[in-house]
Amino acid sequence: MHRPSQDFTSARQWMVDGQVRPNKVYDPRIIAAMRSLPRELFVPDAQASLAYADAPVPLGGGRALLEPMVIARMVQTAAARSGERALVVGAGAGYGAALLAACGAQVTALDDDAAVQALAPRALAGIGGVSIVTGPLAAGWKAGAPYDVILIEGAANEVPEALVAQLRAPGGRLVAVRPGAGPLGTAVLAEHSGGALSFQPVFDCAAPLLAALAREPAFVF
Repeated sequence: MHRPSQDFTSARQWMVDGQVRPNKVYDPRIIAAMRSLPRELFVPDAQASLAYADAPVPLGGGRALLEPMVIARMVQTAAARSGERALVVGAGAGYGAALLAACGAQVTALDDDAAVQALAPRALAGIGGVSIVTGPLAAGWKAGAPYDVILIEGAANEVPEALVAQLRAPGGRLVAVRPGAGPLGTAVLAEHSGGALSFQPVFDCAAPLLAALAREPAFVF
């Protein structure tokens, strides 16, 4: 059972003031959510002490909770508006989904790892606007489409055609991390113009590769 620590409240504030705000995160909805969300609940109890570090937190099975600054800037880049539909691919326990919900989006949080996803009910208790679903990441979640925002919570070599098809056209936005040759990749924003996706780099960052999106036949960045 999770045991709260008196240190987490101050760690949460330090995370926002020391990592997030100095790195071009200015959306007040995201900042307020990160000050209040108990990030330690989105990781296994054994990793709770790492929840506010400026690095990805291992979740097991090769998965990780993204570094605070990285997920904050990705959600900010998605620019979700109240009432929009969002799909988070590789959502884990739902931290990124909770941030999007704080921006007013109705969020579908998709994952294929039952062990990681098992943390979600506890982590998201009392948070509205997030639906947890289980299935193959490359297939997306057609039942909720079309989505105004698709957030891939990790690095992906390719964007599966199924995800592209579930993005609203025109006006849909997709945010993901494109791996680089070294440890750093690039967060990218893809906007749907109605005919095709137009990709632009946003910022450099490190994010673990989502194995399920590494080799699927797909739309290549």
